Amino acid sequence: MKQIVSTSKLLKVAALISIGVGASLVLMVPSYAQNAAIASAASKSASTTANTAANTSKPALTVTATQVGSGQMTTRLTANGSIAAWQEASIGSESNGLRIAEIHVNVGDVVKKGQLLASFASESVRADLAQAKAALAEAEATASEAIINADRARGLQVSGAISKQQIGQYLTAETTAKARVSAAKAVLDVQQLRMKYTQVVAPDYGTISARMATVGAVVGAGAELFRMIRQGRLEWRAEVTSAELSKLSPGMPVSVFAPNGEQAMGKVRMVAPTVDVNNRTGLVYVDVILPKEKNVSNAFKPGMFARGEFQLGSSQALTIPQQAVVVRDGFSYVFKLNPDQRVTQVKVQTGRRMVVNGIEQIEVLSGINSGTQIAASGVGFLNDGDLVKLVSAASSVAGNNAGNSANTANSATAAKK
Repeated sequence: MKQIVSTSKLLKVAALISIGVGASLVLMVPSYAQNAAIASAASKSASTTANTAANTSKPALTVTATQVGSGQMTTRLTANGSIAAWQEASIGSESNGLRIAEIHVNVGDVVKKGQLLASFASESVRADLAQAKAALAEAEATASEAIINADRARGLQVSGAISKQQIGQYLTAETTAKARVSAAKAVLDVQQLRMKYTQVVAPDYGTISARMATVGAVVGAGAELFRMIRQGRLEWRAEVTSAELSKLSPGMPVSVFAPNGEQAMGKVRMVAPTVDVNNRTGLVYVDVILPKEKNVSNAFKPGMFARGEFQLGSSQALTIPQQAVVVRDGFSYVFKLNPDQRVTQVKVQTGRRMVVNGIEQIEVLSGINSGTQIAASGVGFLNDGDLVKLVSAASSVAGNNAGNSANTANSATAAKK
């Protein structure tokens, strides 16, 4: 019995000891996990702080620098208008009731003065011409006989062998015969003109712009057969507001741009003396000087809508490269370089544009002074206060070339793998 009691007591004591150990283990585990979490957070915070410090000290971008310069810039007046023929000649028929037998040119052909354009059937005209020649020969023969008789009558007038009445008749016959010869010559001239009109020729050199003639058609006198751009000359009819017309004068140089971007030079020939009452604009007629290059000359056609710039003169202006300007929220900005290698975003007002040595320059009207050093490349990726690394333009180009070569080598290696 005593053994049984002592055994049960021992079991109770062992249970109590196991419960205590378990509780202490339970209490120890959360404490250890909490310390580990705190240590991990501290490590991450230190890493973030280190990265932030590294990023703060590292330049955001490598840029090249340029200075705000000054130079002469051309003042231009931009206008729009249509390309038209300088003069468009209408070539028509001068014969009546003849059939078109042959057409020798088509639209777009360049023709010379006097070149044959079309031919009419001339059989009936040839017959009338032959008849007129025969009538002239008959009249000349009759006139020759009348002249001989009149000369004889004048010789016998002194002797009185024939009466004055007969003498008058011979003289009258001579005059009548000469008149008939003149009439026959006039008829012959008319028939020769008709024969000439059976061939339609170009009145001047130029380009055929339209063709209305059709083989086999019987046309009347005055019917239009062709239209031709005289001398191949084109003009640009610019529409300019009444306030700007006074700035333009004959002889002023003009740059005309075709819809595809091709450029041709021109010169103001005439400024319209009146202004349209509906839109208050006046026409300025500009002679377009087409270059010899075929692709450029073909870019300008009558009826096209074109843009042009009148060169009004030049003036001094502050200029910066176009690539140094960034547009954000509708405003233009540049980035001024500070002594601490940081940039300051400066709002500027831009004006005229001009290409100098292949680089587009922009006029600065306000916001920055001459001689100020600004970032010239990579401005689209900069923000106010960024730290930058300044390199020369040659180094930047060399770095870009090296980077391109490395990319090419990597691509080749990947392709081999």
